[in-house]
Amino acid sequence: MTGGFSTPKKDKSTKVTSGQLVKTGQILIRGISTYKSGVNTRGLGTIFALCPGKIYFSKKKTSHGKVRTFVNIEQLRHPAA
Repeated sequence: MTGGFSTPKKDKSTKVTSGQLVKTGQILIRGISTYKSGVNTRGLGTIFALCPGKIYFSKKKTSHGKVRTFVNIEQLRHPAA
């Protein structure tokens, strides 16, 4: 236990929840491979937002029968002035 290296890292997690508002470039998921980037998101190990909006998660079945969870962003609509 010298140096504290036996404790697990705490930075690998989901940083947002469904329905939460996010800004452009905000990190959504870090270090978890079970989530995949979907609409208006990008990244492999670290998934981040490409536009401001509201987060939602969706599940899709692949051709091999495996269920994947995708992180998506519903883009905010600006009211017409």
